[in-house]
Amino acid sequence: MNDSNKQLMELYVKKIDEQLLKFTEEKPELQGIVLEAMEYSLTAGGKRLRPMLMLEFYRMCGGKELDDMLKLACSVELIHTYSLIHDDLPCMDDDDFRRGKPSCHKAFSEDIALLAGDALNTLAFEVISDCAVEGTIPPEKAVMLISVLSKAIGTSGMIGGQVIDLETEDKEIDIDTLNVLQSYKTGALIEAACVMGVILAGKMELVPAAAEYAQAMGRAFQIVDDILDVTGTFEELGKPIGSDSEQHKNTYVSLLGLERSKQIASQLTVQALASLKAFDNNDYMTELTRDLLERRS
Repeated sequence: MNDSNKQLMELYVKKIDEQLLKFTEEKPELQGIVLEAMEYSLTAGGKRLRPMLMLEFYRMCGGKELDDMLKLACSVELIHTYSLIHDDLPCMDDDDFRRGKPSCHKAFSEDIALLAGDALNTLAFEVISDCAVEGTIPPEKAVMLISVLSKAIGTSGMIGGQVIDLETEDKEIDIDTLNVLQSYKTGALIEAACVMGVILAGKMELVPAAAEYAQAMGRAFQIVDDILDVTGTFEELGKPIGSDSEQHKNTYVSLLGLERSKQIASQLTVQALASLKAFDNNDYMTELTRDLLERRS
């Protein structure tokens, strides 16, 4: 990524991080611990990919005043963080570390971690509805955003994918089933972020192109995750390596092998880049998409 795009990424991350902190700055004494747990997980790091995607698709569709959209973009990061807290719980993937730090249920307690995830989930929709009440966006646009986001995390989205993942542990599945699993578990929220950016800008005719981009990039992103679970290190990823194999999870690497997985991730990245041609000023997104294929964390 060139210097100017690196600076843009750093600016995005800085502004997103600042906005996320504002959500938990008030901590009432009686229930403050759950806000501490929410803040702990929100500030644990991460690429901030999903809010960045929303802001970039908004910008590529001609949207102005990106700072006004920061709260809305962070609604997707609130959902993503909630999902990570719940994924790490003993009843789910039972992971002790996330982004190099003890998982939320290790830093706090299992019940507080569970409630912190629940609170982040509901906060995302509070943020969107508040933006309509405050006049940042029209009410009808807020309804559209809530519809897209809620579907992306429900039984035909992230939660559905997680259920398929849990139900297919220790079972052999085919590549078509794995594609469905990952398009729900990982891809649906990425697609929501892209589509929500287009909706914010009012360019509904570009929603299909945004969805096509997200479907290809989201699957490539997951394949690279599966590859890194085999080839990465704890220092790079901030979480245990090889946990998918230990838990007998179906991954692209376990079904297709390392080299074939790399080939498919590369092909999907080419497809994603082709979808970006529908958008103006796509230089940053083009570089970001290529970099996601080569990432080490």
